[in-house]
This record gives sequence, structure tokens and C-alpha cells, in this order.
Amino acid sequence: MRGPARLLVVGSINADLVVRVPAHPRPGETVLGGDLAVHPGGKGANQAVAAARLGADVALAGRVGDDDHGRMLLATLRREGVRTEAMRTSPGSSGVALITVDDAGENTITVAPGANARFGPTDVADLVPAIEAAAVVSLQLEIPLDTVRAVIERCAAAHTRVVLNPSPAVSRHVLTSGALLGACDPLVLNEHEATTIAGEGNARDALKVLRALDPSPRSIVLTLGSAGALIAEADAEPVHIAAPAVTAVDTTGAGDAFTGALAWRLAAGDDLPAATRYAVRAGAAAVRRAGAQSSYPTPDELP
Repeated sequence: MRGPARLLVVGSINADLVVRVPAHPRPGETVLGGDLAVHPGGKGANQAVAAARLGADVALAGRVGDDDHGRMLLATLRREGVRTEAMRTSPGSSGVALITVDDAGENTITVAPGANARFGPTDVADLVPAIEAAAVVSLQLEIPLDTVRAVIERCAAAHTRVVLNPSPAVSRHVLTSGALLGACDPLVLNEHEATTIAGEGNARDALKVLRALDPSPRSIVLTLGSAGALIAEADAEPVHIAAPAVTAVDTTGAGDAFTGALAWRLAAGDDLPAATRYAVRAGAAAVRRAGAQSSYPTPDELP
């Protein structure tokens, strides 16, 4: 019988409804796009699948609806090798993300949470054995914030390492209230998320603000797209990790590929710089193909 997963991802799972467009519409504008494509997605599921593709022993805890999308999403997780014993099915609709991708490969995303919004703090008690046994628990903010807080509190009690990606971005006040930041090791965020939370327009200035928060994260990884990532640990100067040069086709889900890879390498025992070097390769590989999970690399596909 298999033991508990080394990496537990707690988060969202969605059906991604994707349309390619020449350019994103402005307010009030209608544009004609390509055919609608339906893909498995959601930040939690994306991170779990990204880790599984790279060889991780990973489980996803989340919720799907009792609809066709939910059945497809669970089947996809199992096919990808993600453990689903912590998944639950709720009455109603599954989460759905409406995604448009332009000719430059940039995306906009609107999420209808569906069953993800019904994953409540009271459900976290069922996850305690998995949390206690995991080396790393990875979280995002596409499930209720109170649920994220409850998971982090359980992680703190179990001395389980927490990786938190505060996406969608929230205000600084929301992020600093309750037991969120102090347990993060690391807080993983992109430039938009960092500047939104910090209230600063420059990513490096935002990083300084994030490091000065009370409580502050134990470590921070700031992703910079094609420029790689910055690591901030304790009081040390930030360290830049360069990314390999690739031609971007579609950036959808690339941040989740990065975070899934990072969390997996931390769970496997890498230190933060080594895990980040691996993660920037996974993120770079993911932009070379269209889609989110469909773009995620296996180890032999890393640049």
C-alpha cells in the first residue's frame, strides 16, 4: 500500500474554456476568435499536474461539481498520475475559467469558482493526516481565503513547509491578516501580484515592502517572466536566477508550472536556490506550447 504523498497541493480545479484572439477586446468591444477549446485547469490542479509530469509523488485536495466538467477533471488527474484520494465531489457546477489568448501569447482569465467556493474551512480537518505526512503543502487563492488560513494553521502545527502563491492577487491588508504570511517558505508571486500587494509600481521596490511586512514570509520567490526569478531569504541580498531563452507561444499556466516544480523540488529535499533553478526551466518549457497542463514538460523536455 502506498504511503502519503510527499507533496500535497490544496487548491482549485477548473475546466479552462479557451479562445485565441488576434488582440484582447477593449471595454465594449467584440472580437472574433478561433474555435473554443476545453482543457483541464485551475491553479491547484495545474501545479499538481506540473509536479506529476516531473516525477513528483503528489496529491491534490480540492472540489469538483457533479457535472461533465467534474468527471473530466478527475479523470485527467488520475491519467496524469496525481493522487485523488483527497478530492471530493459537491452538488452543482465545477469551476470554470474563461481564457482568451492573443497573438503575442498573453492571456486574460476570468474564473467562475463553482465547487471551489464550496471547499470550506470545516473540510480541512479531513486533510490533517495528509498535511502531517507531507514534506510540502502548496496553496493558492482560488479557494476561500478562510480555507487557506485553516490549512496553513494545520501546517504550522505539523511543522510542514508551506508554499503559497497569492493568486489571484489580494490587498496587503488581506494577506497580512490571520496566519498566512509568517508560515510561507516561500511566498511565490509574479511582478503583478507583488506590486498589487505591496502598492509599489516597481518589482524590486515591491520585494523590499514584502520583506518588511509583519509578519513577513520566511522566504520569497519573485518570478520575472522571461527574466527568471529573484530569491529573498532571511536578511540576505536577493539572488537572481536567470531563465533559459525560449520562444513564447502561450503563457497560460506557466506560473503554475513554475510553482509546481518548485514545490516538488523542495519536497524532494532541494534548497531554495536549487529548486528555483529547476522551476525556471519548467516555467520556460511551459510557454513553448499552447495551453496550461498540455504544455507542461517531462524532465527530458526541460531546456
